[in-house]
Amino acid sequence: MSESRWIPLESNPDVFNSWAATAGLVASQAYFEDIYGLDPELLGMVSEGVKAVTLLFPCSGTIATKRKEEDEKIAAQGQYPIDPTIFWMKQTIVNACGTMGLLHALINSNVTFAPESPLARFIDECKEIDKTPLERVKILEETSLFERIHSSAASTGQTTVPEDLDTYLHFTCFVKAPDATARETESQARRWRVIELDGARNGPIDRGECTNLLQDVAKIVKDHYIKESKSVNFSMMALCSGTRLD
Repeated sequence: MSESRWIPLESNPDVFNSWAATAGLVASQAYFEDIYGLDPELLGMVSEGVKAVTLLFPCSGTIATKRKEEDEKIAAQGQYPIDPTIFWMKQTIVNACGTMGLLHALINSNVTFAPESPLARFIDECKEIDKTPLERVKILEETSLFERIHSSAASTGQTTVPEDLDTYLHFTCFVKAPDATARETESQARRWRVIELDGARNGPIDRGECTNLLQDVAKIVKDHYIKESKSVNFSMMALCSGTRLD
């Protein structure tokens, strides 16, 4: 981690939508909304066309231990092939996980950004000389552009900005990506995988076959997160297609 320490972002659609709009997301493309629970009835309240899901969770105790064990297992044994088009970057700035989740959700969701907007320029710069995940985050460290957007969005939340910026809560993001094995074999079948993107991990993590992103992520969150913690400090949002109606 670098010495930089940002204000933690609140898991709040208004905050994330404000960040996205300021950074350059075209308003008609997508918007964030709350996921109120993981039961089928509550998942059914989420708008159609879910492009990504963000999760705020307590990164401590058993969850933190399991994450470390999983990273070690993947490093030693590998995992299901990840589609090479997936955009992932390493987090080096303390409390920047909200911005990392936003970048991972938006850049991997096939949405349009305004020309010359911060997001459009960021993507162009990342593509130059095919920058690595660590080189990508240097853009966040070396320019105040996203730090200002992050700070502005953080101040729009419903809770007061804390004096103590240390937090055990952390954002991760889930998107769908083409099955890399189908691409390699030039299979005509369009198969998808659920990919977890977390800048605090060692890279993208394959979470299995994707048939319905929202429902699949709900099961993943139950199995990999909620059952491993007694905390109630979980919050989820969906990035949905179209324009927000309210």
